[in-house]
Amino acid sequence: MAELLTDPHVWIAFFTLTALELVLGIDNIIFISILVDKLPEERRQLARRIGLALAMFMRIGLLFLLAWVSGLVQPLFTVFRQEISGRDLILIAGGLFLLWKSTKEIHQLLEGEKGEASAALRVTFSAVILQITIIDVVFSLDSIVTAVGMVDQVEVMVAAVVASVLLMMAFAGGIGRFVSAHPTVKMLALAFLFVIGVVLIADGFDHHVPKGYVYFAMAFSVAVEMLNVRIRRRAARPPVELRDRYSRDGG
Repeated sequence: MAELLTDPHVWIAFFTLTALELVLGIDNIIFISILVDKLPEERRQLARRIGLALAMFMRIGLLFLLAWVSGLVQPLFTVFRQEISGRDLILIAGGLFLLWKSTKEIHQLLEGEKGEASAALRVTFSAVILQITIIDVVFSLDSIVTAVGMVDQVEVMVAAVVASVLLMMAFAGGIGRFVSAHPTVKMLALAFLFVIGVVLIADGFDHHVPKGYVYFAMAFSVAVEMLNVRIRRRAARPPVELRDRYSRDGG
């Protein structure tokens, strides 16, 4: 252990893997934020923490089951000359789940208050946690496969996973409140989840889409939307002359 703490290469690997886990965890935070938004305000923070804690324990558990994870890449059967492994099945199932869930959420969002109200009536705390657990499995598998390809020491992987999840817990509340307060940002987040679902399905069929392109498109779209949010806020404010006149008149 002392050798690991004094090795600069280990620290470089730790910070690099932590940063990468944070990037991969953005999908998880967005999904959790959208799901817990249907719960009462007083239960949302608890649901976020449970969801991220489940993600952390799943990833740590998978790290200690590296042999099982490695076995998931072995072909199980062939469909139209395409070999399908256990990992492929999980990615395809997770991608289909994201497509279904994001499409359903977009439909409810387009229905307006009526759709949001009907969704809120049907949702329960246990149902939200169950959906978070399902998608945690998919995102955890993707995260661990990436970690195994980057670092050899299990201790470093565990430390990076714990550090990244703690950071996600710190920022998840703010991200969730921001997404909830801005319907257009929520729609954009749902569009991201739809794209990620397509990427997962493609990856399950061995058509690998470079994640860098997806994350760049997401970052660019978020930057444009932030400009739109600022413009809408500025347009909603009364002109400076009217505010000054209102204050002079004693309003």
